Amino acid sequence: MWSKILEHMMQSFVRNGSLTIALPDGRQLNFGDGASPRARAQIHDASAVRKLVLNPELALGEAYTDGALTVENDDIGAFLAVVLANIDRADRLWWQRWHQSLRTALRRFMLNNVPTLSRRNVAHHYDLSSELYDLFLDNDRQYSCAYFRTSGDTLEQAQSQKKNHIARKLMVEPGMRVLDIGCGWGGMALTLAEEYGARVTGITLSEEQLAVARERVRARGLENMIDIRLQDYRHINEEFDRIVSVGMFEHVGLPYFDAYFSAVRDLLAPDGIALIHTIGAVTAAGGTNAWLAKYIFPGGYIPNLSEMSSAIERQDLRVTDIEFLWRHYAETLRRWLDRFEANADRVEALYDARFVRMWRFYLSACEQTFRHRRQCVFQFQLTRSADVVPMTRDYLYEQPFTLHQAAE
Repeated sequence: MWSKILEHMMQSFVRNGSLTIALPDGRQLNFGDGASPRARAQIHDASAVRKLVLNPELALGEAYTDGALTVENDDIGAFLAVVLANIDRADRLWWQRWHQSLRTALRRFMLNNVPTLSRRNVAHHYDLSSELYDLFLDNDRQYSCAYFRTSGDTLEQAQSQKKNHIARKLMVEPGMRVLDIGCGWGGMALTLAEEYGARVTGITLSEEQLAVARERVRARGLENMIDIRLQDYRHINEEFDRIVSVGMFEHVGLPYFDAYFSAVRDLLAPDGIALIHTIGAVTAAGGTNAWLAKYIFPGGYIPNLSEMSSAIERQDLRVTDIEFLWRHYAETLRRWLDRFEANADRVEALYDARFVRMWRFYLSACEQTFRHRRQCVFQFQLTRSADVVPMTRDYLYEQPFTLHQAAE
């Protein structure tokens, strides 16, 4: 029975591209119009068929991670490309629509990111082995969307360009006090201090990131310019000339948007500038993907434009610039995935084969989502006063003044 329902479901689902699925009973099903993208998969466990019918959003990742579903040449990216190229046009079965509607309706209650839970959620992902991130990130450990001037840019080039693009939007000058909310392993703080002369306070909830960031600061002799703390943004009570937050807002949670932007407003000097860099969706509001929420980013939520804008407006902040980065994260993820695959044996030695499959699915699913769905990166430039930034965007594309240039 479940195989028949799966066949019916996939016939209405896959309209573009080509997908072949071999079932546990030996039957082979073909879906789509024969065009690209193309993928072949095999389901080895009859229970996986039932789970895919009942809750495909959760069950697909679980089946691949557990080995109940395998893909030809282990190219899960090709399989996901077919799925995501069709998902926005697909007619879901009634119980799938009901489940998705329920997750959307309950998204506020499922994201109770109080400080203690936020720290636990961050630890789930960011307190993994430090060596893991060295195996696929750039040498500065930038774990967020890079900024590609050309498709031929290396990951290192694009991540450096991202940091400098943000610094231009912040209009950082020597001696300014900068708060870095969610400072990661300290790369942005180091750039703002070394190249722009800023005095940076970086905060993180990850003890692993805290240790690495502090060691990097110490190794460069910048203890007098950079202060890295294990601290929640809700517990800061200081004033800053600039505030930057890169790849952290996705962990705030919808119920806390007002509290977050209230903190930004209260911490920002009257003539200050803030830059919030976050993944965003240009669609109607929806719940977090069930598999990602369970296995990769518990407590995570991708905001849509209206949710962010409304929260900003309620806190009396001015949006002085919004930039949409559409293709940049797909290119970033492609490079991460290539490096991850090149080091898969080392990842397996750190964890196990199941972990490799789980993270391959995670990186592949995110790449294909940015390629095929209406998901991008928002960069919100915020101020408390309209006359803080220039009237045009010309200043963003002029050569920025840095301490390195001054030394020359």
